[in-house]
Amino acid sequence: MARRPAQVMAALLVGAASLAGCAGNSPSREPGSGPPSSSGTAGPSQSASSAPVRSTTPPRPTTTPVTSPAPSSHPTTHPRTQPTTQPISPPTTHPNTHPNTPPAPPVALLGREWDRIPTTRRVVALTFDAGANAAGLAAIVSTLDQQDAAATFFLTSSWIDEYPDQARATCARFRVGDHSRTHPHFTELSDSEIRAEVLGAAADIRRSCGADPWPLFRFPFGDRDTRTIAAVNRAGYVPVGWTVDTLGWQGTSSGRSTASVIDRVLAGLEPGEIVLMHVGSNPKDHTTLDADALPTIISRVRAQGYAFVSLDALLR
Repeated sequence: MARRPAQVMAALLVGAASLAGCAGNSPSREPGSGPPSSSGTAGPSQSASSAPVRSTTPPRPTTTPVTSPAPSSHPTTHPRTQPTTQPISPPTTHPNTHPNTPPAPPVALLGREWDRIPTTRRVVALTFDAGANAAGLAAIVSTLDQQDAAATFFLTSSWIDEYPDQARATCARFRVGDHSRTHPHFTELSDSEIRAEVLGAAADIRRSCGADPWPLFRFPFGDRDTRTIAAVNRAGYVPVGWTVDTLGWQGTSSGRSTASVIDRVLAGLEPGEIVLMHVGSNPKDHTTLDADALPTIISRVRAQGYAFVSLDALLR
């Protein structure tokens, strides 16, 4: 049935009003087209003369892209000290590391490695490093006992682990010092690694031997500098070097002999002399020149009016 004219006109008026409302509510730009230009012109993806288009998809939230930091322009440094933007894991420490730093060593002993006892007394300190094997230990201990001579032994954790019975016997009879956990080159370690080496070995000596090495420490290979000495001091220890190295550890395969070991000790004889010797044998020829030379060294040094002391004399 045909509509009445009044009804048709009313329908047309309602439709026109609806279209006008839609045009007025249209967005001014498409999603993703960028913000409108401040000058009023259209964005890069939209012509100024084009009609606005209403989107049926809700706009996505805008996020700020995350970018990785630019690589460093600094030259490559040692891998343990190279700066990094990544999180740094805590240094690995020996499971037996003492939880607390030992007491501070005497202030007068800080800042250097001691290569002699500062005294005018005619005394000599015999010291023995234990970081390789124990081939000469029995003979050395027997000589020291027979001659009633004092000495100091520097022990590593690895040596204690391999020779636990010899380590306990040594600690029961002699003054001992700290020679690190694994006998590394200290100038290649970070400060935290140095601390772990020093305190880890000290804890092992206390646990296995019942002796306290504090505050005596000796650098493996004599490898040290100002930084490593300071790091050892912060760990509570005093580095002790030597006045003379007998070089007995080089063995006969390197041209050394019992006589050369004796001669080197006597040539460097002075008040406070610290003598470096080793308890192990040469790995090539298996000689134990320090152990072989020790009886003569003791008798000839005493013949010149000297006595033997442990490195506790350094602390007085």
